[in-house]
Amino acid sequence: MKNLLFAVLVLFGLSSAIAQTEISGIVKDASGVPVLGANVLISGTTEGTTTDFDGNFILSTSLTGEQTIRVSYIGFAPAEQSANLNGTAVSLNFVLNESGQQLDEVVITASSTFRSQKQAPLSISSKKMAAITKLSANSQADILRDVPGITAEGGGGETATNLFVRGLPSGGQYVFNPLQYDGMPLMSTFGLNSSAHDVYARPDIGFKGVEFVRGGAAVLYGAGSVAGIINYTSKTGDTNPGNIINMEYGTRGRLKTDFYSGGKLGGEDSNTFYSFTGFVRKDDGPIETGLATRGVQFRGNIKKRFENGSFTLHGQFINDRAQFFLPLPLQGGSRERIAGNDGEDVEQLLSGELAETSFLTPGGVYKSPIEDGVFTKGGYLMGDFIYNLSDNTIFKAKVKYADYQHNFALYVGGNGDFGNPIALNDYVAAVAPGNTAFNAQYQGGSGEQISGNDLVVENLHVDRLRPMMDYSGEASLIFKSANNAHTYTLGTYMARTEAEDVNYQYRVLSEFNNNPKLVNLSYTAAGGNNVIYSDGGIYNRIGMATNRFLTQSRTAFYITDEMVFDRWRFDVGLRIESTDGTFNDGNPGLVETQVYDNPDLTPELANVRFTDGSFVTGTIKDTDWALSLAGLYELTESTNLYANFSRGFFFPQQRGFAPTPGIRETNYEAETIIQGELGAKFGTSSFSGSVAGYFVNLSDRIRIDQAISGGQLVDQARSEQTTRTFGLEATGKYVISDAFNINATFTYQNHEITQNQTTDLVANTTSTINEGNEIGRQPNLLGSLCLNYDDRKFDANFTLNHTGSKFTDDTNNVELDAITIARLGAGYTFKTQEVNSLRLGFSVFNLFDSVGLTEGNPRAGVAGQSTDGEFFFGRPILPRRFFLTATFNF
Repeated sequence: MKNLLFAVLVLFGLSSAIAQTEISGIVKDASGVPVLGANVLISGTTEGTTTDFDGNFILSTSLTGEQTIRVSYIGFAPAEQSANLNGTAVSLNFVLNESGQQLDEVVITASSTFRSQKQAPLSISSKKMAAITKLSANSQADILRDVPGITAEGGGGETATNLFVRGLPSGGQYVFNPLQYDGMPLMSTFGLNSSAHDVYARPDIGFKGVEFVRGGAAVLYGAGSVAGIINYTSKTGDTNPGNIINMEYGTRGRLKTDFYSGGKLGGEDSNTFYSFTGFVRKDDGPIETGLATRGVQFRGNIKKRFENGSFTLHGQFINDRAQFFLPLPLQGGSRERIAGNDGEDVEQLLSGELAETSFLTPGGVYKSPIEDGVFTKGGYLMGDFIYNLSDNTIFKAKVKYADYQHNFALYVGGNGDFGNPIALNDYVAAVAPGNTAFNAQYQGGSGEQISGNDLVVENLHVDRLRPMMDYSGEASLIFKSANNAHTYTLGTYMARTEAEDVNYQYRVLSEFNNNPKLVNLSYTAAGGNNVIYSDGGIYNRIGMATNRFLTQSRTAFYITDEMVFDRWRFDVGLRIESTDGTFNDGNPGLVETQVYDNPDLTPELANVRFTDGSFVTGTIKDTDWALSLAGLYELTESTNLYANFSRGFFFPQQRGFAPTPGIRETNYEAETIIQGELGAKFGTSSFSGSVAGYFVNLSDRIRIDQAISGGQLVDQARSEQTTRTFGLEATGKYVISDAFNINATFTYQNHEITQNQTTDLVANTTSTINEGNEIGRQPNLLGSLCLNYDDRKFDANFTLNHTGSKFTDDTNNVELDAITIARLGAGYTFKTQEVNSLRLGFSVFNLFDSVGLTEGNPRAGVAGQSTDGEFFFGRPILPRRFFLTATFNF
């Protein structure tokens, strides 16, 4: 009997084990993006789980028979499916439809937990890739222009967008808000050579979307940031394969194809997934220069899932050239474009005839990369490891290596002693007084003579050769308390960046036209000698202006606690970071070689500078700390109140310092930033939004003013500033129907320079200037209004982005008028099968062809830009452009 009883018990146990059913699947939103953190529950029971980063879930249960599986997540309507549980594996896929509240979007940046924007005690904005793709964006400015508190200048073309955050003083090159891909910055260190982060990569359709976190909490995690983080999150493959091809045509010669493919590698039981994306493009615009923007980018990742975690290997390769546009002479008073010799308004002065430009230097023949514009070639590899040590403990680690060859061909049209258009007769009379005759022909061998009444202009070209190499890594241990009230994170971040900053300069004489012809000029001097003034358009081969090799290392440790108590949420964090760096500054200008033996050549043409091989070496070193405190209270089901305060730091850009002969260590101290924010977030089925007041105080900021001096671009002055900003931000979304909604943002900021000590690097004198002035290039008012319609077949949008008036620089001499840019887009989606679709669409940038200015002359120097005269120097916004797109999902 005992043996029989034992056998029955064994069989019962085996039958129970056999009855275990595994339920797996993926949860996505209506646009196909995986939903992370969704709750998956067997209705009427307590058995459930949550979806991972890619929307996947696995749930094992001993329940049998017909059961209902329910999936829910904040911001989405719940979804249910029935399943017969009999021990056989069940696969279920869910699609959740959004509820319409913009603050229900889940965010992952500047936090160790998944939470919605509404639940986060700081300001966060997000945008999905589907919306970005519909934009046919010219640059990062188009993507981020409607983020509250952000001034985005996009007049330069596709790269090097200038971004300004909450009134902080900056040249705009992502100084206070790093650009990140998958939680790691494209470059770990700011200011080794001043290149903006977006020169190293381009957005593509292989991303899920982008998040922009503002405020002091951004300083804590990973690389850390003073005032904000821009983080793009890549798609990874999942159990449902997917492919996207997006073809784009734009006026002024734009042809671009984006692609994405993702799915499973191996057989049905494989836990390895892939994602591959990129683009190929060619573009003659948005302003035609005779030099094409062209290139490719490939990105991808392979993800291996195992029982307690995953490992993902990310990679990027880019080989891309993008033309860049700078300020040019405009009509004084009206500040409108000036008609060139051909009667057309001049939009830019970069000449396609400069391709293949080269000249002799003491170091050999120098070939200018001017035709490449902003050129980047290289890429990165990054490993991302996640391991669940237990139900409440997670270990995360990332390691990244990046290596880029990068040149920045900076063509400063209309800069020189005669940087404004001037008739050729008057020009020759000014540069060669007493001449008895002159001969001016266009470059190119045609022998075409130039009329003495035609306009010519002097230009400066700067080749900034800036290769970069970056090593970085992050590791963190995340563990939750037994009651899940606390989520602790203990982490470290380490990085080393190596860079060069080698500059060559030369001056060019051209006609005053779009894509101008170069001018070869010679004259007969008063003494009867024939003088060749410009040859191949070049009238001054300046040669090497800078020769710098720099490194900077960072080591940081941080600890945070994210707390949830009933209606209260608190975030507390501390970060300690050290940095050290080295300078190796070459000494160009010591060697000046007579390139030509003709005694009639002007000295400017004859002498070309080059380094003599000597270097001055120095080091910098500092340690500082940051503290962030934040709290949120759920006042009602629809309204949350929040506040945050932080004391942070920013290590000054190393390029703002220089080694001193005989002194090894340079005096170097971190800048201190104090930030505070108080706000409310609210959301109902028809209306959601937020309002926040903020305060930002940055002390002891180091800034470098560059100016055209003596016909060259030089570092003219070094300032130590303290600035203060009070601001108000508001966002709102009103849902009129399931298909139609209105979005709006508003920002008011009152900013001031409270202290400013400036040292003239040429005269070596120090003075107090600009105190009490507004911060240059920062408006007081920003806003956007967007109408959206989307019924899953037809979609349309109309957007207005407004940037208020602002001063060109800290002197506050010249104020630029407000700008409003309109954008219109629409599309129709054909469903060919259940999972296949084709969208045909169009988009118009700058619908009303506004001619407002994004900036004045940032290279005017310490004295600042003067008031309008006969001419005004400024950079207009990009002209109207029309795009057609075809997006195929299959």
